[in-house]
Amino acid sequence: MSAQDKFYWLMGGIGAVLLLSSFIGWMLSRRVQGDSGRDVVDNLNARIKAWWIMVAVFAVAFMLGKMATIVMFALISWFALREFMTLTPTRPGDHRALSVSFFIAIPLQYALIADEWYALFSILIPVYGFLLLPSLSVLAQDVEHFLERAAKIQWGVMLTIYCISHVPALLLLDIPDYAGQNALLLFYLLLVVQLSDVLQYVFGKLFGKTKIAPVVSPSKTVEGFVGGALSATAIGAAMWWITPFTPLQAAGMSAAIVVMGFLGGLVLSAVKRSLGAKDWGSMIQGHGGMMDRMDSVSFAAPVFFHLTRYFFTP
Repeated sequence: MSAQDKFYWLMGGIGAVLLLSSFIGWMLSRRVQGDSGRDVVDNLNARIKAWWIMVAVFAVAFMLGKMATIVMFALISWFALREFMTLTPTRPGDHRALSVSFFIAIPLQYALIADEWYALFSILIPVYGFLLLPSLSVLAQDVEHFLERAAKIQWGVMLTIYCISHVPALLLLDIPDYAGQNALLLFYLLLVVQLSDVLQYVFGKLFGKTKIAPVVSPSKTVEGFVGGALSATAIGAAMWWITPFTPLQAAGMSAAIVVMGFLGGLVLSAVKRSLGAKDWGSMIQGHGGMMDRMDSVSFAAPVFFHLTRYFFTP
């Protein structure tokens, strides 16, 4: 089966699931009674509509090719960084570092991916960005909460640019007998991450009793995590045919994605709570902001990229 055939089959399956979800949401909206039940159904339908839009955007970008995909993720990083910095207090002395983050770090990081320059892509932000950004801030001679401010900027840049850029970086990998199919790995990563989030939410609503971290995220339960993680891992294993993995390898890679995605969501929930915010933004109806959709991805993408690179490339 060619890469194009796999893509069409994958899109057909996703479309069928979304159609079924839309039908279920429509039926529930006609039958639900009570304000609390209607709020849940309205939230569900808003999420389904947002999924239609997001899947369509990703599909168009991937069909347009490598450059369109890289540009799309550069924009995702830009919006995610803007949300992070909007919620995170900064001072005028940080403006140089912020300008470099938005207008130099983002285009340069993604240009390195387009140029397939892995050696510099992998160290640009963790090494040079880590040293340069506080150096720019210190020139303003504003020492009030300097360590806290510098750490916030570095954290935001690492999460929203460096970590997220590992998604399109999958296009760089030279995997034997998998030429021309790397875009499917992007879909695989994103599908497993997002399905895990959705399934953990569903299992939590149906069976959740034991809260994992009630202060950080009251909706996350042991039952929801176990049910969602096992289900997402099983689905990931069943999608082995779009990857260079065997079914058993796909299960292992899916498990790694699920665990890291869960930790990403939990850590970023703690960050939001420390800032007194429920969502990172309101860009995506039913899903909050861009960072609300990419929190799990930001933790899962680098791990998935490096596991794939280490075990499946020469």
